[in-house]
Amino acid sequence: MMQYKRGRKIGLIEQAKTIHLALGAIFLGLTIAFASLPEPAQAQSYRFTSVAIEGNQRIEPGTILSYAGIARGTQVSAAELNDAYQRILGSGLFETVSIEPQGSRLVIRVKEFPTINRISFEGNKRLKDVELASYIESRSRLVFSPTKAERDAETIAEAYLQNGRTAARVTPKIIRRSDNRVDLVFEIFEGGIVEIERIGFVGNQVYSDRRLRRVLESKQAGALRFLIKSDTFLEDRLQFDQQVLRDFYLSRGYIDFRTTSVNAELAREGDGYFLTFNVQEGQQFRFGEITTVSEMDEADADEFHAILKVRPGVVYTPTLVENSIARMERLAIKKGIDFLRVEPRITRNDRDLTLDVEFVLTRGPRVFVERIDIEGNATTLDRVVRRQFRIVEGDPFNPREIRESAERIRALRYFSDADVQAREGSSPEQVIVDVNLEETTTGSLSFGGAFSSKTGFGLVVKFEELNFLGRGQEVRFSISGAEDNANYGFYFAEPAFLGRNVKFYFDIGYLETEGYNSLFDTSKARLGFGLEFPISERSRFGVNYKLDQTQITNYIGNGAILAGEAAAGKRTASSLGYTFSYDSRLTGLNPNAGVLLEFAQDFGGVGGQAEFVRSSGRIIAETKILNEEVTLRATLAGGMVNYKSGQSSRVTERFLFNSDVIRGFAYDGIGPREYVPGVVDDALGGNFYATAKFEAQFPLGLPEEYGINGGVFYDIGSVWGLDTTNANTIYTNGPVRHVAGLSIFWDTPVGPLRLNWSRALKKQPQDIEQQFEVTISADF
Repeated sequence: MMQYKRGRKIGLIEQAKTIHLALGAIFLGLTIAFASLPEPAQAQSYRFTSVAIEGNQRIEPGTILSYAGIARGTQVSAAELNDAYQRILGSGLFETVSIEPQGSRLVIRVKEFPTINRISFEGNKRLKDVELASYIESRSRLVFSPTKAERDAETIAEAYLQNGRTAARVTPKIIRRSDNRVDLVFEIFEGGIVEIERIGFVGNQVYSDRRLRRVLESKQAGALRFLIKSDTFLEDRLQFDQQVLRDFYLSRGYIDFRTTSVNAELAREGDGYFLTFNVQEGQQFRFGEITTVSEMDEADADEFHAILKVRPGVVYTPTLVENSIARMERLAIKKGIDFLRVEPRITRNDRDLTLDVEFVLTRGPRVFVERIDIEGNATTLDRVVRRQFRIVEGDPFNPREIRESAERIRALRYFSDADVQAREGSSPEQVIVDVNLEETTTGSLSFGGAFSSKTGFGLVVKFEELNFLGRGQEVRFSISGAEDNANYGFYFAEPAFLGRNVKFYFDIGYLETEGYNSLFDTSKARLGFGLEFPISERSRFGVNYKLDQTQITNYIGNGAILAGEAAAGKRTASSLGYTFSYDSRLTGLNPNAGVLLEFAQDFGGVGGQAEFVRSSGRIIAETKILNEEVTLRATLAGGMVNYKSGQSSRVTERFLFNSDVIRGFAYDGIGPREYVPGVVDDALGGNFYATAKFEAQFPLGLPEEYGINGGVFYDIGSVWGLDTTNANTIYTNGPVRHVAGLSIFWDTPVGPLRLNWSRALKKQPQDIEQQFEVTISADF
């Protein structure tokens, strides 16, 4: 082996020597040949005493000379003439350019690009002319540029691509007109929509394909594909789908989850894609030992640890860690400890599938906020954006607070894009926070429809502005009506009353019904205002004032109680009240379960004619089981109204039946009644009601893109109690009703549809059942 290498090396040296000798001979011959050549000619040069511009119509000669850069009387080489030609042509103003030296005279001939007379689009149906015109750079009455027209064609094709039409083709063409004008026409072949025929997953064991498909932004094409746009294939959307898929698993303790690949296969017909997500779920981890350590003398570890809500054994989610850090940092601010940073140190225990979390309280760098720069808010006032920050100029810089502020800005719904970044300021100890915004429309005028088997068909016209005059105020005006009622309302809200995190609202409205309860008409005018503010992470408290005036007219029955209430005329009620709500779904420990608690009371007698106490409350608990395929929901609700000083409640103030009480009965189907067979049958409502409702919602095995699910429910409840009774009143002591039923839920493109089939398991003889109910609402 060694001899072979050595012999080969010697051969290469000999070969190199031969090549060197040959190159030397060639070099010598070339030297002799060049020595015998004549002297090279000098490069040609020009000197012009005049420059003539020909062919220009709109462009001034001075402008063309400035592009040429050739001065009279100066010596110019041929290369410089060529550079002048390139500069004039590169200006984009001329279709053709020629430069011709004629002795001491230079002639520059140009042919200007035509101006655009008008721009039109042909062949487009899915995207309107106005929308396409907003995408392109070319404009009428400006100079036509072929390069710009080609860019416009690419931009239009990209717009169609974002709408799922990958086969769209756009060709720019011009039509010559007089006076050096052209019509620019974009001929468009839209092509068909390339849909997502099927979304599948490989490697998932814990969660089904059906559950994971509900997480993704992309959807499968279904029967209503002509109305659903999220079933079109967009390659840019796949990246977002992978991120939300990871967030879904990570929030449920699967810290090792990853998407290994996404395969998008085009169908043989070329009209659809088959998407396959290859995933690795890993194991589910729970919180192990939770500890807190302080590296700062002024921060007591035990005090900070005591405010933590997370406990060992809870399924791990980064959200709980983030919430715990935020809670500790808020405590540090409250105690006046600046620059405290909370560093979570996580120890993985593969044996018992737990994660130990140690919260370390450390001192962060001494960096201050120099200023907050806000750009892009042409309509929205600066103060609306600034109040989303919990810090001001001069405060210690906290990266977490900046991120949370950015989320609050995005949650306003005033901006299509909100980018918040921090950069170094005038010194390393200073930080400038840049807020770059892109505003979006915040006002809407909607026309809606609704149908209920109780109230019939109804129409809704609603105007809503979320950012009134750029002040962040909400204004809403609505008019709605069904076959026998009309409702008018106006609402105004200031979310930062007096510059604080307090919401002030004002509400005024008028409601009138014809044939209410089939026996009388009613009218009600209302005026109210109040304040609401948070009292913890999950709860809010509010105080309010209400002024109502109600009247019952045109009673056509034979009952003594309703006749007396109608004869009493108008009644004015003035009350002060409060509301309290607690919602663990906002920042709960379990992403699949939550509890909503609401309680409210109104105290009448602050002026007006009625003195009363009205109370109502409800508790809703919800959880998902069977790998989140089935939703279980339980609702407990109740209310009471108690009139004082010898006054009696009226039917418009008592609790009449509705679906919030119990399903399966007509609107006035249960509760106290004044009843005389064949003479009187008046539903009176009750001063008290209580109900317990249980339901389950589950898939029916249909493709989830149809949006159809099934449900079962069981309700138990009652309405009872009257201030005024007689010998003919019945059911005043609150007999309990039981109802069971089936439901179909359909998320249609025009609104949610619900169908209920019910059967009363326990009822009273005079109760009025309603075994089928359908409701649907829509905005268009």
